[in-house]
Amino acid sequence: MVESFNNSPEAELRPLLTECLAVPRWVDAVLAGRPYASMDALLAASSAAARGLSDEEVLGAIAGHPRIGERQRTGGVSAQWSRSEQSGVDSSLAGRLAAANAAYEDRFGHIYLVCATGLSGSEMLDNLSARMDNPPEVELRVVNDELAKIAALRLQKLIGS
Repeated sequence: MVESFNNSPEAELRPLLTECLAVPRWVDAVLAGRPYASMDALLAASSAAARGLSDEEVLGAIAGHPRIGERQRTGGVSAQWSRSEQSGVDSSLAGRLAAANAAYEDRFGHIYLVCATGLSGSEMLDNLSARMDNPPEVELRVVNDELAKIAALRLQKLIGS
């Protein structure tokens, strides 16, 4: 599986990697690290490249993500991934999620982002609430960490492991 990734043309991989994490510097780093000996090596490289994104890179990357509880309007593989990742969101929480998202955006000026895979809607609401006291610069680092987790999960889906 990693062998196929290692041997695929860069032009084919670049848009797929951008669906995992829309940060050109991260995409470049993951591509430059080929060939990878294993999926673990690829994930380690992904994590290292995703650490310490600039504020602008974090904000740019989250611009393409839907709000928790909303569906991504555009098509493509990232929209499918997003629906799957947010599968724990119960539609009965829609009003509470919308209000919590609005409060978060008022506080921080950007959408709330969490690696939603495996979390229920209630757990996401609890996480959002706990993060509301973060200073804005700390919250951007938390979002950076969540983006790294999402990228790793999406890479695994992309590679098929």
